[in-house]
Amino acid sequence: MKLHTLLSNLHSLTKFEGENPDIASIEHDTRKVVPGSLFICIKGYTVDGHDFADQAVKAGAVAVLAEKPLPLTVPVVVVKDTQRAMAVLADAFYGHPTQALRLIGITGTNGKTTTSHLIERIFRDAGEKTGLIGTMFTKIGDKTYNTKNTTPDSITLQKAFHEMCENDVDTAVMEVSSHALELGRVHGCDFDIAVFTNLTQDHLDFHGTMERYKHAKSLFFSQLGNAFLQNRPKFAILNADDEASEDFIKWTAAHILTYGIDRPADLRARDISITAKGTEFTLETPQGLRRVTLKLAGKFSVYNVLAAIAASLCAGIALDEIIASIEDVEGVSGRFELVNAGQDFSVIVDYAHTPDSLENVLRTVSEFARKKIFVVIGCGGDRDKSKRPIMARIACDLATDPIFTSDNPRSEDPAAILKDMEAGAAGKTYQVIPDRKDAIGYAVSKATAGDVILIAGKGHETYQIIGDKILDFDDRVAAKEAIALRFG
Repeated sequence: MKLHTLLSNLHSLTKFEGENPDIASIEHDTRKVVPGSLFICIKGYTVDGHDFADQAVKAGAVAVLAEKPLPLTVPVVVVKDTQRAMAVLADAFYGHPTQALRLIGITGTNGKTTTSHLIERIFRDAGEKTGLIGTMFTKIGDKTYNTKNTTPDSITLQKAFHEMCENDVDTAVMEVSSHALELGRVHGCDFDIAVFTNLTQDHLDFHGTMERYKHAKSLFFSQLGNAFLQNRPKFAILNADDEASEDFIKWTAAHILTYGIDRPADLRARDISITAKGTEFTLETPQGLRRVTLKLAGKFSVYNVLAAIAASLCAGIALDEIIASIEDVEGVSGRFELVNAGQDFSVIVDYAHTPDSLENVLRTVSEFARKKIFVVIGCGGDRDKSKRPIMARIACDLATDPIFTSDNPRSEDPAAILKDMEAGAAGKTYQVIPDRKDAIGYAVSKATAGDVILIAGKGHETYQIIGDKILDFDDRVAAKEAIALRFG
């Protein structure tokens, strides 16, 4: 594509009359620049792409998009906001791929990953070819790729959607983070169905206040479209039990379908029965009642399932087909995942890393725990510090044996993070074991028949970030090793 053709997708007041080279790729990372690239200068938290423009040119960039003039030997296109322009250009360069896909997005503090995987499974079982983008990986058909962020940058996103189109994907499902919404990463993504799970405390290090955090989430629904298109209607799937949904209803023009448990909703679960092995409930829908039997445990799992059912119904999949798929799901990696290594007590690994998710998981455990509840919990470094004492207090209130430990301390001193946690546990009984492997080993060494050990915070993650090092670490592996060491 010629540079001038690509730039014609920007605002009409963006004027550029310089050279017109062929553009082979769009990049904002100098390490990915190839001969023929358009390099886009992005101001990040720690580095400024403008400082690396010359390096990009040396690597083969034939043009540069920047927010200020730069003394380079290639054409420099100056725009007011390169982040916003990047989204427009990426969408155009890759041929507006989301206009050819059914695109379903899920946002919320907790439940995004599980809900997205449930929806993807339902559509796959319905005979569609699917794509998935989220915290754990990107999946195109049967191929999976590693992901760095919950929601990638706009170039990576549009490239992935383009590849999905090239591979005849029908429906793409993706997690949409508040960071992505605030930073405009999903600008240009033509969503058909937007799902909201819940809003609880998280990411205040980035957003500052809960009100600003809610506002970031609201962008998903206010940007969903303002026209009522019969051939491609837009749907907002909202959790009726979360107060934020009341605002989202006002801020979207899309068709609305609600789900819930405690309040009236279009889809509602009642008569819920929870065990360690699964959950049963009666599903109320405009199409009648159904009894649903899940292999997933917990009230939070019911919310995720309701959201997945609602999204699938809006896409035209038959209710009985949806339920059959849901009932066959064994679980999602690192989400209330049972670790069985022959022990006579339960070990559960879960991604719970917010106050609300930790409380939800511990309350679910208390539904079936016959004796002690051990919880191994830490808080991430360089992240929202205000939630640390809250999570510690929840652990002490809802578990009999809380153990505070490390969880990706990053650049922070692990001891300082633990001190922050302890501030919320004054007068409570708990253990502090900074080394995560030792903490898991301690819990395993103390548990007896009928006890439950919850290892919270990392879930599917297979690493531990300490300083500038990324070390191999998997809670599930650590638990199995501890069990093997104890029982031989």
